[in-house]
Amino acid sequence: MELLTAGAVGSVERPLALDGLIGRYRAELVDLVDGPARIRLRTSNGEWDARLDDYGAELTVAEGRPDAVISADDATWRRIALDGREGMAAFQARRLRVRHNLHLGIAFIAATSGGELTSGLRFASHHSPHGRISTMEAGDGPPLVCIPGLGGTKASFLTTIAALAPSRRVISIDLPGFGDSDKPLRGRYDAPWFAEAVIGLFDSLGLDRADLIGNSMGGRVALEVGLCAPERVGGLVLLSPAMAWLRHDRTLAWLLQLPVSRLGLIQPTPRALIEPIVRRLVGGGAGGWTAAGVDEFLRTYCTASGRFAFYESARNIFRDEPHGEDGFWSRLEQLAPRSMFVWGRQDNLVPIGFMRHVERVLPAARHLELDCGHVPQMERPQQTHAAVEEFLAHR
Repeated sequence: MELLTAGAVGSVERPLALDGLIGRYRAELVDLVDGPARIRLRTSNGEWDARLDDYGAELTVAEGRPDAVISADDATWRRIALDGREGMAAFQARRLRVRHNLHLGIAFIAATSGGELTSGLRFASHHSPHGRISTMEAGDGPPLVCIPGLGGTKASFLTTIAALAPSRRVISIDLPGFGDSDKPLRGRYDAPWFAEAVIGLFDSLGLDRADLIGNSMGGRVALEVGLCAPERVGGLVLLSPAMAWLRHDRTLAWLLQLPVSRLGLIQPTPRALIEPIVRRLVGGGAGGWTAAGVDEFLRTYCTASGRFAFYESARNIFRDEPHGEDGFWSRLEQLAPRSMFVWGRQDNLVPIGFMRHVERVLPAARHLELDCGHVPQMERPQQTHAAVEEFLAHR
């Protein structure tokens, strides 16, 4: 098939390949959290908008500011038109790029893939004690719930879904306060509070029991679920999990008492000013997977409720009490579910030195060291997911 024209949109001839995508669009696979949306589709020869609502999609002339942008060359669009499964493959191979709202961009690709409801990527919202939780899932089989880190969203586990959905039901979530989930201003945003939300999500999904995988703060939340409701958890996989510092820096103690979270509600945050700063701070923030991740972070951080959630969550990570009867390390000794910890040798946020403390407290836990940073599932996906699959397969 050539990227031929198939009639006019206004005075512009629209590509036949994009018409094919619109014809395959399935509205039931997309969760339009904020109502109707506009996806900008860029080809080598021009750009068009896919306008989405709860009933379907139509292709129109590109105008105004889109909610998400999907870019690919003509050859890639042709392959996707011939076989909808090529869309996610092209995204993973970085031949197709999604910017701005990753939730909408990926949902559009999934909804035009022609896949079955039981196996294709699908998006939904579910009830929890702390508001609506947005999910992205694929596959069918034993459930695996994925919990992202501070500032991250469900999209940070796209590689996990791609690797493990062929053999199990993989459900990646936005924690309350982040991504497309609700952001309650009265939330505590500490590990027990997040754990309540995850357990409530289990109930909404009808899951009596599930495996959990968490990265960074999501790893701390997964551990809390394992401590609070061990009967609901099969195996635990902790990817560079946030853990209570054994020694607190006294110079930070007074800072942690300041109402930074509430100041976030009134903090001026023009995206044009904040975005260049964030992209400079994050290595690779101008392109590839990292650029899309920064888009997701900014999408939440540039809202008052999102800033509140981010600051309060970050503060609670540092305030996690390490010692005493109710301290993290004392409680960790009581962890019942089987656990595997994955550590990055180049991780500057959760140093690999934590591993020896976990080995002392949980001698039965498994450990994997990788030559990567803080996000193993993105930086070393093949090694990470091979180890996860092997660990979860053995009960």
